[in-house]
Amino acid sequence: MPSVIIAGGGLAGLACAAALGDAGYQVDLYEARPFLGGRATSYDVGGEHIDNCQHILLKCCVNLLDFYARLQVADRIGWHKRFYFIEPGGRTSTLEAGHFPKPLHFTESFLKATWLSLGEKLALGRALLALQMERTSRTDLAQITMLDWLQEKKQPLRLIERFWRQVLVSAINEELDRMAAIHGFQVFWLGFLAARDSYEMGIPNVPLGSLYSSEAWSRYPTVRIHLRARVDEFSGAGVRVNGELKTADAYVSALPVEPARGFDYSPITGIHLWFDRPVTDLPHGTLLDRTMQWFFTKGSGDYLQVVVSASRSLLEMPRQEVIDLAVRDLAEFLPLVREAKLIKAHVVKEARATFSASPAAELLRPDVRTAEPNVFLAGDWTRSGWPATMEGAVRSGYIAAEAVSGKKFLLPDIA
Repeated sequence: MPSVIIAGGGLAGLACAAALGDAGYQVDLYEARPFLGGRATSYDVGGEHIDNCQHILLKCCVNLLDFYARLQVADRIGWHKRFYFIEPGGRTSTLEAGHFPKPLHFTESFLKATWLSLGEKLALGRALLALQMERTSRTDLAQITMLDWLQEKKQPLRLIERFWRQVLVSAINEELDRMAAIHGFQVFWLGFLAARDSYEMGIPNVPLGSLYSSEAWSRYPTVRIHLRARVDEFSGAGVRVNGELKTADAYVSALPVEPARGFDYSPITGIHLWFDRPVTDLPHGTLLDRTMQWFFTKGSGDYLQVVVSASRSLLEMPRQEVIDLAVRDLAEFLPLVREAKLIKAHVVKEARATFSASPAAELLRPDVRTAEPNVFLAGDWTRSGWPATMEGAVRSGYIAAEAVSGKKFLLPDIA
């Protein structure tokens, strides 16, 4: 039986392990920490098992869904067909597919939306049509920023802030003036326009870490997971794990990107808030015109996860100030927050959550193959065809597994 060693138990390494396990490989995966999932995981805080930050997926994330199916945990994802855009004061509009065929399936929602003016809706329609036409004809989308393109299309400033920024910064974890336009195009084409249901949002209804539990891996008898096993050296001659040399036929490094590679990074901040009573009956919502971008409701509505992507302004802010800002912002959108008492809170700042999806970054992203014929790379920072998302990480793991085995694992995009 051919053998492979995988260094790193994030989504890229796990996807690679599952694919190669299905292909009949003896797989040994080494993870330095006592848990799996990398940046998409959960842990215990004061008796509460929480995700480090709320992670979501869309139905266009076909490889991530395939990975969940391989682990037989796809049924633990709850699907939402309606997005809630909330204005300060609490007025709420919904975005969902209507009766028109794609790519016009959001027409009814946009016509009813109160958070955009008629002129902004018309400008948005023109830009979406331009995006559909230019996605295959433009050759400069990896060299310009998404903001460059939006300004070229004369998008009103408030529309940029309330729609384009609200969706894209959360999806790609980068500001519009730093984001390569090719990534913004990809999100809107695959996630909004290519199919009627591709926008539907999946939210795990269990803690993230439980998706990769020992139970999930029990169907892979040839895959051995080693926790608290740090890889100190890595080459085509073997890897040194906790001081001991390990050898295999092939090696996959699914470790985080090294600073020496020249990438810039973009942070994500997650704020966990527990109140003494339910503060909303909405499952989630996007908050317009404020620092806090999204909230996700857990349990009966007394526990909210608040997410701020590309959160550079919060990195140096003291923990209590972040909490106070989150509660203050929420109170403008959810009136019941004003009456509730905050029982406890937890803040997670991930300074290097993802690489910055800038035009310059595309030139830095390496292929999965290396100069050593039996050494391969995996990670959302490699050339996966997607930005740094869970789908991008799984894609990179599948691509690495293909390079190792010569077999096909990567599923094509929906369009």
